[in-house]
Amino acid sequence: MSSIPAARPRAASLSLITAGVLWGTGGLAGAVLSDRAGVSSSAVAVYRLLLGGAFALLLLACTGRLRALRTLPRTGEAARRLLAAGALLAVFQACYFGAVALTSVSVATMTTIGSVPVFVAVAVAIVDRRLPGTVTTTAIACAVLGLGLLTWSPGDVTGGGQLVGGVACALTSGAGFAALTLVNRRPVAGLDPLRTTAFGCLVGGSLLVPLAVWMPGELVGRLFEAGPDVLATALYLGAVPTALAYAAYFHGLGGSRPVVAALAALLEPLTAAVLAAVLLGDDLGVVGWCGAALLVAAVAVGSLRPATGARDVDREPVPG
Repeated sequence: MSSIPAARPRAASLSLITAGVLWGTGGLAGAVLSDRAGVSSSAVAVYRLLLGGAFALLLLACTGRLRALRTLPRTGEAARRLLAAGALLAVFQACYFGAVALTSVSVATMTTIGSVPVFVAVAVAIVDRRLPGTVTTTAIACAVLGLGLLTWSPGDVTGGGQLVGGVACALTSGAGFAALTLVNRRPVAGLDPLRTTAFGCLVGGSLLVPLAVWMPGELVGRLFEAGPDVLATALYLGAVPTALAYAAYFHGLGGSRPVVAALAALLEPLTAAVLAAVLLGDDLGVVGWCGAALLVAAVAVGSLRPATGARDVDREPVPG
């Protein structure tokens, strides 16, 4: 099997933006599923990954790329990539929901998503042995400030060791997503974005099942007793903000710089906040809308490529 060709830079950026926007719709769907079906937040993560993996497998079957076991990657490199993707997805989801339980949704989201481009930039700088360039630094600064303005709600924060533990979980979650971004930026023979999504989500969901059973709350709850709208929400959560979004993200990683991919994840809380304002009547206020504008600016600035010959950590060759 040959390596999967990298996406063109423009198509890669579009894929990353699509992934970030689709992820933003997942927060609302997950909240509806948790409230209406009476399941725990960790159970929502299990449903999301397992259903996402199942939908990705269905897409592979519909496109003729799933023919029994012959299409499964048989190399050690492919197996290690899938195990790593699944484990990192599980860490990202589990630690994020742990941060939510210990602090609040706003603090957990701000710390997790805001730390991702920082972790990625630091890792790339260490590997390349040079400091991030002006474009990267400006984009990250706009991202962190904008995310803080959009999501920060100090009145919801508990103090003491609980806050420290929650921030630690959120940083671990951000590090997990950053590692997922860096690990999957290089193509592996026999693994296209959809296969990576399918088997990675199935591995990650399976790893989270014991945690969902052990954590307080219901794993199944009233899911199968709920109305068709709740079941449709569960299917949407697995199909759109999981299967399609992660497939788009993994596709975009092949033709984009890692920091740009990390910045695209900022569109998730931005989309969720805008949807909450439009559909639920939440008032973002002037500060929140300023934060939203800064997030858009961060993604736009991060997408700018340095001029030819400029020394910038962003100038990473596109893998082919």
